[in-house]
Amino acid sequence: MTGASGAPTRELVVVQLAALADDTRWAILELLGSQPRSASDLARELPVSRQAIAKHLAVLDAAGLVDAERDGRSLQYRAIGASLSALADRLDAIGRQWESRLDRVARIAEARAGSSPAE
Repeated sequence: MTGASGAPTRELVVVQLAALADDTRWAILELLGSQPRSASDLARELPVSRQAIAKHLAVLDAAGLVDAERDGRSLQYRAIGASLSALADRLDAIGRQWESRLDRVARIAEARAGSSPAE
C-alpha cells in the first residue's frame, strides 16, 4: 500500500501506527532492529508467552513492518528497515507541515502585535 511516489498511503500509515501503539509490539520491533530473532527467542526476552509473541508478529507482519525467513525449522523475523524509514519520512513531512503552519501563525501574531496602537 504505497502511493505513486513510493511513500506509504494514509491507510498503511494508520495500520502501521496502530501496530506500533502496543508496548509489546514496540519492544519486539526494537529487538528485531538489532538482529533477526525467532518467536521463541523473542518470548525468552520479553515477559509474554510464545503464543502472544506470534500474534504480535502477525500484526507487525500485516502492517509491513516485519518479515520472516525460514532458517531450518524456525522462522527468523526481522524488521523491515525500508518500511520503517518510509513511515518516519511520512511523519517527518507531517511535522514539517505543522511547523510551517505554526510559523505563519506566529508571524501573523507578531505583525498584529506590532501594528497595535500604543497605550
